[in-house]
Amino acid sequence: MHKNHSRPLLAALSFATLSVTATAPAFADEISPVTIVDTMEKNFGIHPGQRRNHTKGVCAAGTFTATPDAHLLTRSPVFAGKPVPVVARFSIAGGRPNIPDTARNPRGMALRFSLPDGSEHMMAMLHTPVFGGATPAAFLENLQAASPDPATGKPDPEKQKAFTAAHPETKGQADFLKANNPPASYASTPYYSLHAFRFENRAKQARYLRWQFVPQDGTRFLDDAALSGTPPDFLEAALKSRIAQGPIRWDMVVTFAEAGDTLTDPTVPWPATRKQQRVGTLELKSVSAQAGGDCEKINFDPMVMSDGVAASDDPVLRFRSAAYAVSFGRRISDTPAK
Repeated sequence: MHKNHSRPLLAALSFATLSVTATAPAFADEISPVTIVDTMEKNFGIHPGQRRNHTKGVCAAGTFTATPDAHLLTRSPVFAGKPVPVVARFSIAGGRPNIPDTARNPRGMALRFSLPDGSEHMMAMLHTPVFGGATPAAFLENLQAASPDPATGKPDPEKQKAFTAAHPETKGQADFLKANNPPASYASTPYYSLHAFRFENRAKQARYLRWQFVPQDGTRFLDDAALSGTPPDFLEAALKSRIAQGPIRWDMVVTFAEAGDTLTDPTVPWPATRKQQRVGTLELKSVSAQAGGDCEKINFDPMVMSDGVAASDDPVLRFRSAAYAVSFGRRISDTPAK
């Protein structure tokens, strides 16, 4: 069975794209999604018509085909066994469209599955096995600690140290980013669900699980020489070059929760000994620039799911939808009419 490709990522930049509900629900810690997006704009600036986070990206398209036995886990039509059309978006965490592709930031893969009845199913993942904040409040504090000091134009290192001391749970993601150079390609890294989800089959049997998309090309990071000598905009060209050689594939592997495994804290990895099962293969056959591409206007809200897949009570997962909604609304409203 596939083993988890370890470790976590830097917290603050991990929300991948944006959702569509305009009214944000109330959260226990009373953190407003508006405040989150305001802080992102403060940190990264406002780039009209662009996502407020994971701004730089590239589109791809293909299909997902479930394994013959995946329907035993869930009645979702995503896992019925027939090829499902998919639009994908790959991205780098951060709100600047010119962020270098060598930045030690999380990489994202977001997927929209177009189902036979006209409905959609979304996934939004990172290339790190864990998230960088256990609650929306911690995520906001991380963003605030990373806000540029007006005197220097850079984050205050003392504020960042204080945040880490107050939130040691964020070290998993940060340590992963420090220990591993950035991926050599969007095609050569796993992507993780981060959160737990509930799969239920037609017999009403339910299991909680997390998932990862494991690249059939293998996992490969930039070596130190490549990291220092690679141009700042190589990922899109590398993905186009790779797909010209043939389809790019990832195996979707689910990891089953056992008693004692957290279902609500995305900063905590589950033990590597947990049972895993391959449930399908993502095959991407085309790549296009983000501008004007199929993924550009999609709001990859991870709370948009088909029957048979449901969210856990993870507060970060549920908050992402609300934050995505605010960002999506701003992105649409500041785009000039065509």
